[in-house]
Amino acid sequence: MRRLRIIEHISLDGVIQHSADDDGFRYGDWTVPYRSPAGRDAMLAAYGGSFDLLLGRRTYDIWSGYWPKAPSSPMADGLNAATKFVATHRPESLAWGPFEGLGPDVVGDLRRVKAQDGRDLILSGSSTLTSTLLEHGLADEVLLVVYPVLLGTGKRFFAEGTPPRSFELVSTNAFHTGIIFTTYRVAGPLKTDPVGHDSKEASR
Repeated sequence: MRRLRIIEHISLDGVIQHSADDDGFRYGDWTVPYRSPAGRDAMLAAYGGSFDLLLGRRTYDIWSGYWPKAPSSPMADGLNAATKFVATHRPESLAWGPFEGLGPDVVGDLRRVKAQDGRDLILSGSSTLTSTLLEHGLADEVLLVVYPVLLGTGKRFFAEGTPPRSFELVSTNAFHTGIIFTTYRVAGPLKTDPVGHDSKEASR
């Protein structure tokens, strides 16, 4: 059975949109000033030696315009070789392969793909899918690459209405540029204090 891992580059206020495009986001790639060889190596290790991709259609279109033309590198070669499982209503227009278009039942198709033997699935970007993955118990781990910036606008990691969940810390690693890699394992439903002990103690 495959694992499905979410990997996101994220600002302190939860924005995962990285570059200006036609929806009015006005910042260029704000991750660039914080990149380093150590961070690059950590990202390659996080993706693993071989993997497949789960992508929303918008992220697929952005990446397909860049990575097939990028110079050979461990990341470019890995992304180009990966099978791209794409949530799209227009599978006939996919061109960056190898690929498989997911049908209208994205949850059912993902359960089928995850049940197969094969490489880990990586989702990056594709914010419209993250809530669905957590709601239906399809995500196994979340790696947040947190940057020391506030953006105030842009697409955020989770939309309003994302189902509440608890996570367990797997690892964390800080880099001299200010980036922090933090990996969480999905632990299940949100844990709360049903009788409000914490608030009562704080008021004393």
